[in-house]
Amino acid sequence: MAAVGLVLVVAAVTIVVGRRRALPPAPPAPALPSATAAEVAEGDEAVAEVVAEPAVAPLETPEPPASRLSRLRRRLSASNNPFARGLLGLLAADRLDAEAWEDLEATLITSDLGVGPTDELITALRREVAIDGVADPAKARDVLRAELLKLIGTDSDRSLNVTGADGKPGVILVVGVNGTGKTTTIGKLSRVLVAEGHTVLLAAADTFRAAAADQLQTWGSRVGVRVIRGAEGGDPASVAHDAVAAGIEEGVDVVVVDTAGRLHTKTGLMDELGKIKRVIDRLAPVTEVLLVIDATTGQNGLAQARVFAEVVDVTGIVLSKLDGSAKGGIVVPVQRELGVPVKLIGLGEGADDLAPFEAEGFVDALLGES
Repeated sequence: MAAVGLVLVVAAVTIVVGRRRALPPAPPAPALPSATAAEVAEGDEAVAEVVAEPAVAPLETPEPPASRLSRLRRRLSASNNPFARGLLGLLAADRLDAEAWEDLEATLITSDLGVGPTDELITALRREVAIDGVADPAKARDVLRAELLKLIGTDSDRSLNVTGADGKPGVILVVGVNGTGKTTTIGKLSRVLVAEGHTVLLAAADTFRAAAADQLQTWGSRVGVRVIRGAEGGDPASVAHDAVAAGIEEGVDVVVVDTAGRLHTKTGLMDELGKIKRVIDRLAPVTEVLLVIDATTGQNGLAQARVFAEVVDVTGIVLSKLDGSAKGGIVVPVQRELGVPVKLIGLGEGADDLAPFEAEGFVDALLGES
């Protein structure tokens, strides 16, 4: 049986091999046409289109500072401004009797004008009205405007000093308590400077607040302004140094330096600010020190101003949030406290709602004049 099985296997193998030899050879596969140079180039372009970077959003064009003023005046004279409301109430009175004067005095004091400036204003108004022997609201408006301008001051230089010496950039050091809108103000300030034709570099030297550098990055990218930043929790003075050095190398017009504002660590904060200024001064003089004060904090803003004035020579004040519940009278006492002028005011949440402060425009807005 084994022999028979072996014979059958051999026979089967022989038949299979024979059939394979009898089959005709398979036809050759058709040759694919070779691609031409033009087709290759078109293919490369197609690939390039796929991997191309997405289009960069066009840079924004900030509103010129001069054109902002009329819009901001309308917000300043809104009916929810206590200071403006008190003044307009006086002008709308049928007659300026004792009760009207008392009401005005109370309103001015609660509007953060301060007791001293309020007394000066009321005394001057009553004297001028008495001299003319009239109790005419129209006349009172003229007298009121003149006396307010005396309190605020029209002779102060409110321009920003952004011109450095020997071809170096101007350096603006911005200080203030966290929560006053300092970093946002710097972003808006960069737009003001760009609108005026300056090249700008920002320094994110508030390294203890992670969101601060990101905020500046967002603001800067909208108008093509570069931001120098360091490691979170790093040395703020080192960031300021690197930014000013980069500004000198790149030949920019202005370097704006953000700083921390942790007032609860007063001693450390003041030492830190002093160090930042000393480090910057080795490269280029600080041309402007702006103190940002939240206008809604009223008298607390004066206390903050005193603290910062102890360590840095403040050259100008920025009043942020001077709309809504803000009490515009703070302009007068804060200038008297520091002996420096208000240079910029913020009157809204919009990107271009920061404008140079003008005494005449401020008073006219309060009195409801265009």
